Amino acid sequence: RGSDELLSGSVLNSPNSNMSSMVVTANGNDNKKFKGDDKTDGAPSRVLHIRKLPGEVTETEVIALGLPFGKVTNILMLKGKNQAFLELATEEAAITMVNYYSAVTPHLRNQPIYIQYSNHKELKTDNTLNQRAQAVLQAVTAVQATNAPISGTTVSESAVTPAQSPVLRIIIDNMYYPVTLDVLHQIFSKFGAVLKIITFTKNNQFQALLQYGDPVNSQQAKLALDGQNIYNACCTLRIDFSKLVNLNVKYNNDKSRDYTRPDLPSGDGQPALDPAIAAAFAKETSLLAVPGALSPLAIPNAAAAAAAAAAGRVGMPGVSAGGNTVLLVSNLNEEVSETISLFFSLFSVYGDVQRVKILYNKKDSALIQMADGNQSQLAMSHLNGQKMYGKIIRVTLSKHQTVQLPREGLDDQGLTKDFGNSPLHRFKKPGSKNFQNIFPPSATLHLSNIPPSVAEEDLRTLFANTGGTVKAFKFFQDHKMALLQMSTVEEAIQALIDLHNYNLGENHHLRVSFSKSTI
Repeated sequence: RGSDELLSGSVLNSPNSNMSSMVVTANGNDNKKFKGDDKTDGAPSRVLHIRKLPGEVTETEVIALGLPFGKVTNILMLKGKNQAFLELATEEAAITMVNYYSAVTPHLRNQPIYIQYSNHKELKTDNTLNQRAQAVLQAVTAVQATNAPISGTTVSESAVTPAQSPVLRIIIDNMYYPVTLDVLHQIFSKFGAVLKIITFTKNNQFQALLQYGDPVNSQQAKLALDGQNIYNACCTLRIDFSKLVNLNVKYNNDKSRDYTRPDLPSGDGQPALDPAIAAAFAKETSLLAVPGALSPLAIPNAAAAAAAAAAGRVGMPGVSAGGNTVLLVSNLNEEVSETISLFFSLFSVYGDVQRVKILYNKKDSALIQMADGNQSQLAMSHLNGQKMYGKIIRVTLSKHQTVQLPREGLDDQGLTKDFGNSPLHRFKKPGSKNFQNIFPPSATLHLSNIPPSVAEEDLRTLFANTGGTVKAFKFFQDHKMALLQMSTVEEAIQALIDLHNYNLGENHHLRVSFSKSTI
């Protein structure tokens, strides 16, 4: 029999099936000329057409594109065409995925790929001809649906292999944006119930230990996520199995969490990593191969999506710590622009401000020098377009490589100031927890270092005196920290400028930063 008759097993079901039925060979290559899935502006469908895939890309990598949005129910790889079809469980999940990737271009193996709705409403494949893809898909489905061990599934060698431990060791490379415990929980929960997470900084890198209830969950998560980018072109996950089989979490806070023990204390910022775990962790010697940068993992959450979009917008791939450190800030309110300390207060949220210079002949503009290129990029992406003292400020990279101090003996009317040795720098200490708490300006502020004698009413009055309206207030359990919500982002920016490092008495200086939370 001819090959056409032998291999007529995989056909895309379409309302117009004469339009583009498709035959694949047993190894996944297309056997007949494929007319393509034509329109980019077609009606929504739970089947998505993915184009411009790198030749060596695997089924697992394509499935991982869809996992953050919901259950993936089928996949068809057209390797000869560098294309694939991915079917999600619901049309709603597919719409969310397409909308997200229209804002943030997805990448696989450092190559941009393109995702659009297929004309087909359903994907039907012959499992015997699409065996490898089906095996990976079944493994993912089994873990997602039941969090139970996979049984009766024939999986290729690239899919699931026996795991040593339900605990994963996670290292984040290229961390241009903060990765929080909650973000990790959101990503890794796609593969099963996450029991415990401990985050910490080691060798100046953000790391985490994450424990599932079953080793099958950890191996499937490692298979799908190792080498993926959380945000576009940055925050790459490097994952290996830990030699630990159980984590001992002492506190439930923003650095560690035991989801089986909601009664644990917050620990008042004490180290979350148990010394015994730290010692065991130090002995782990398995080396991680540095993976290629793969697709960004879409976190369907407004704050993370905004960060991802910002990363894409400001071209993070080219940024290095040695990049341009000087920012040009323009369209300032000239009535306050000569108050240099206000620039220090605001820009210090995103890095350690070294020098500030108000331009002599253009008082509505200033040069601000940060400690490194990453910090200047962060400040630019978060502060450009924000409203400050009634004017929308513009923040761009300056052509200057450094802010020059005035020559000795020359009076520049106090328009230049050196903050290089300021004790108020937030990021001076390597591995500081401040690195994980960088958020865009928001109406809600995080307050810390509050002395016991200061009550809610004191803080409400203090913040109302900055000229805004306090809409909500909430103390943390220990009363050393609180969330305070102003009525607008502009009011919150003003309050942070005025009150960060405010002396509350008892040798307590108030620390103020933007929060991702709402009250």
